[in-house]
Formats: sequence, structure tokens, C-alpha cells
Amino acid sequence: MPEPGEATELRSALLSLRRTSGLPVVFGGLLSDARHARIAELSGARTPALRGLVISAGSGLGGKAIALSRPCAVTDYPSSRHISHEYDTAVAAEGLRSVVAVPVVVRRTVRGVLYGALREPLTLGERTFDAVASSARDVEQALAVRDEVQQLLASTRERITDPGTGAGTWADVREAHRELRALAPKIVDPVLREELLAVCGRLASAAGPERGPSAGRVRLAPREVDVIACVASGATNATAAGRLGLRPETVKSYLRSAMRKLGAHTRLEAVVAARRAGLLP
Repeated sequence: MPEPGEATELRSALLSLRRTSGLPVVFGGLLSDARHARIAELSGARTPALRGLVISAGSGLGGKAIALSRPCAVTDYPSSRHISHEYDTAVAAEGLRSVVAVPVVVRRTVRGVLYGALREPLTLGERTFDAVASSARDVEQALAVRDEVQQLLASTRERITDPGTGAGTWADVREAHRELRALAPKIVDPVLREELLAVCGRLASAAGPERGPSAGRVRLAPREVDVIACVASGATNATAAGRLGLRPETVKSYLRSAMRKLGAHTRLEAVVAARRAGLLP
């Protein structure tokens, strides 16, 4: 079953799609299993006919897109001979004619489907196809990030309980912390983002009594912590910029600010001070 928080990414993509494409009706849903998607999010609908509709792979336009793992479209849904018509009643209730369906594909697996529609039988142009495809890519990226976060969270929970004393284990903990910090700004779902940051905080404080007297006194902005975490892994400003989706000049600015707050004169001093302050594991 799709997780509740995944609806946030889907809803955001559909609202953006309606703005950028000019399509009056957009809707979509994620797969609950390998062959079924449930229409859970709609924008511009006049009736509740489509909400909750379960789309089976191979059935209707969206089912065809799911089965073929590629975009599909019809100029006039009710009369189209290229799709089956299990969902005609709901489509007719909403008055849809020209419809495009684009699958959401993450790592070669279909995870959902997005639709855009007109209430007139008009041929959809390339601009419309590109807009729907772009929104599907946004959902794909959000789901891929969510998957990565969930995997990292699962793999780090045991380390939080007993991080061990070996250098290799601590290196793993610190790398997990850096990866989670880098992913946090990409998470749309606020609940998952808060969970991720909470785990980061627990990782950062995992050394417990070994922290120095400055622990808790220094306050860095979230992005300053992100940059210091990257620097701690040996990353250059350019590498950190790539990981965090920032410009190298912006990374340099955050690093300079963090160093000033930490009272550090070099990158290494900044990392050591951040660890003593309980900001990094």
C-alpha cells in the first residue's frame, strides 16, 4: 500500500502540472500492488466520480500506460478504439474527452500514473505531453529519494543503539549522517523530514560523554551543518555543492559562516569543533 506521506509528493506534482500545462483537469494515484492504482488526488474535477477509482493494469487509458510503462493518450476517450472502456461511466460523469496518462516509473518499476484531461475532443500538443511527463518525473524523483531515506533510516537505527567503538563502524555512522543530512532538503513530506532530522540528531549525539564542554552551546543553521558534514567526509566545496544541490560559492559562504561560529580557522578545526559541540557524530 502507498504510504500516507507519498500523497504529498503526488498532490504537489498535480498542482504544478495544472499551472504549467493549462489542463483544466489533472488527477492520479500510486500503485497499491503490482497491477492496481487508486485515483487519490484530483485537481479541477467537478464531481467525485473519479476519486477512489481503482485502475487495473491493461484496463482503460491509465491501465494501458501502466502495462506498457509509457505515456498513452486519446483524442476522444468515449469513442477511442485503442483502449478498453471499463471506466467510461466515471469518465463520462466528469465530462472528459481528450486524456493523456503517464506512468510514474522508479528504477524500472511502475509506481503510479498521472493524468491530464480536456473536456473537449482536441489533439494534445507536445507542450502538454512534456508538462505531464515532467510532473511524472518530479514524482519519480520524490519517491526515489523517499526510498533512499527509508533504507538509510532502517540501516542506521541499529547503529544508533550500539554504534560500537571500531573506526570502521564510526565511519559508517558518520557517512549515514552525511547522506541523511543531504537528503533532508529534498523531502517534501514534513513528517518524514522531521523523522529523518531526528535520526540525524541521535546520530550526532551518539558519542555521549565524549563530547567536549562546548556541546550544545554552538548553534549552526541546518545548511551549515550539511556543509560541515560533507567537509567531514573529505569533500571539496565543489563535491559538497553537487551533493547538496548548491552552488560552490554558496557552500563556501555556509562554510565560512560555520567556521566563524565554531571559532575555527581551518576546515579540519571546524569539523573537530562541530563534533565536540555535538553537531556531528
